[in-house]
Amino acid sequence: MRLPEYIFRYFCIMNTDPRPKILVVDDEPVICEVLEFNLASEGYEITCVHSAEDALKKLAPDHSLILLDVMMAGMSGYKLAEMLRQKKNAVPIIFLTARDAENDMLTGFSVGGDDYISKPFSIKEVLARVKAVLKRAGMTDEKRNRRIVFDDITVDLELKELIVGSEKIPLTKTEFELMALLAANPARIFSRAEIIENVWKETPYITERTVDVHITRLRRKLADRSTLISNRAGFGYRFNIS
Repeated sequence: MRLPEYIFRYFCIMNTDPRPKILVVDDEPVICEVLEFNLASEGYEITCVHSAEDALKKLAPDHSLILLDVMMAGMSGYKLAEMLRQKKNAVPIIFLTARDAENDMLTGFSVGGDDYISKPFSIKEVLARVKAVLKRAGMTDEKRNRRIVFDDITVDLELKELIVGSEKIPLTKTEFELMALLAANPARIFSRAEIIENVWKETPYITERTVDVHITRLRRKLADRSTLISNRAGFGYRFNIS
């Protein structure tokens, strides 16, 4: 299946609509109706589809978030997320699934998910997770118009881009927040608990293994510059500029 053309490009778009746009992808119409009603009541603009294939047709550059069911007929939610990340689309993704084993959660993170909600879920939990992921995806006022620069490495906090040499390294929102945290404090070693507190502070049930999964993904994207992030056994991670 060929992806829509815009998914092949990595871009930064300023959404002038104050209402974040959320794409809900679930093959159970009742769940879609419940999510659409409650999210719209909170001021979000909602589009619902019932398959990953339809999600590819409806996904637009100005969508702020995808709520994505894992187990669907046809393409799975994991496969859709993996395709989007391979094509450098960094839209935040929250997985919705009846499977709650730790390995399933880590699979979701490893293919590019930003959060994971087990069914059955409470609407309050969904609203809290959506709010937390959208907050992580944006930049706070004090971080705007700032860059962190070390030699040929630039972490642009306004455009949310990592540039190594002349190459832009595509990161998910969570990966970028993790990179920004470490790069902004190069003299400090962050424990896994401290990283969770800073990057996932409003998201419950994040384990230390989740941090390791995201660090591994980030290092993989850095390729031959993966040593930018070093690990002190028993202590944690730091940004390595030596």
